[in-house]
Amino acid sequence: MLPTEHNDPINEKILAISEDRIEGFVREPFEEIARRSGVDVDVVMARIAAMLRAGTIRRVRQTLLATNLADGALVAWKVPEDKIDNAFDWMFQRDPFSGHVVLRSTDTVTSGSDYKLWTTVKVPHAFSLRQHCELLAKKVGAESFRLMPAKGIFTLGVGHVRRKTVEPGRRSETPAKMVRVQVVDLSEHEWKVLLALKREFSPEEIKPSPWVARAKEASVPLDKFYHVAEQLTARKIIGRFSTFLEHVKPSTGGVRVTRFNALFHWAVPSGREIEAGSEVGRHHILTHCYWREAGPEFKNVNIMAVAHGTDKQLLLEHKAAIDQHLQTSGIPVSYTNVFWGGRSEIKPSEISPQVYQEWWAGQRKS
Repeated sequence: MLPTEHNDPINEKILAISEDRIEGFVREPFEEIARRSGVDVDVVMARIAAMLRAGTIRRVRQTLLATNLADGALVAWKVPEDKIDNAFDWMFQRDPFSGHVVLRSTDTVTSGSDYKLWTTVKVPHAFSLRQHCELLAKKVGAESFRLMPAKGIFTLGVGHVRRKTVEPGRRSETPAKMVRVQVVDLSEHEWKVLLALKREFSPEEIKPSPWVARAKEASVPLDKFYHVAEQLTARKIIGRFSTFLEHVKPSTGGVRVTRFNALFHWAVPSGREIEAGSEVGRHHILTHCYWREAGPEFKNVNIMAVAHGTDKQLLLEHKAAIDQHLQTSGIPVSYTNVFWGGRSEIKPSEISPQVYQEWWAGQRKS
């Protein structure tokens, strides 16, 4: 029986690459993971399949830069205490367009600390994000919500295994570059390829040339499938080929990848968001860093970042190092805080216009 915990030495080598190092579309992703990890490809495939079956890896998939394919936002919800668990369940189980669903809290009562339910929401471009959230608010009994679409992305990648040994203050030699969120339109043919690409892999699909079956599924010749996928990569629509660990819940053996999920907030002067985000986003501990406008409910926070770890104090030391770097860089911060994640569920957000139209029609009838 193969070891399936993330901290097995061979699994660690594989995961250090497979979590977030395979950029864009790759024709032979498991061979690429093998090449870069130094682990034989047959071992790579067997170990990933075993970890997927065991639940250590919760999904294997080609990610999309869905911010360009659908209108999306981080949404903070103010929900009465007696309704919040049902609201969480509804968002996770019944809304395919809500991705991350997280209950968050702060160490002290502060601006926005009564917004305890946080989700990511995406809807296809032809539909209204606000209207979608208004419907959700009615369904779950939310008193109010705050939409925070991303204006720019500085860091996006998971890599929990390789971040375990990152020391506070470690950062890249140059500032992070911001990727602007822009609308991208796809043809019907491109949608066919994209929808076949993004579907999660079953353990049985962890094998050489995994895209052959997907091309057949899309009724597209393999060479054409490759061509479209590589064009989508060039257009910054395709993200990484990734293995996603179950990073909140313990494995079947009781081992956790992380215990704490920290959402860092900073409010910097208007006009300096790109500079500040570039300095924050260069820190290696961060899995996400965005420019988002949180509004007066959150003291006009405009830079947000996420870090995960097993030691809360160590995460606070990472944040202190980032705070110090902002000060040294001459970027004033009028307000900062940490929102800690508690109960959470994560799933890929659906982005198909056809699926959305059918779902919306069903919700309006119910």
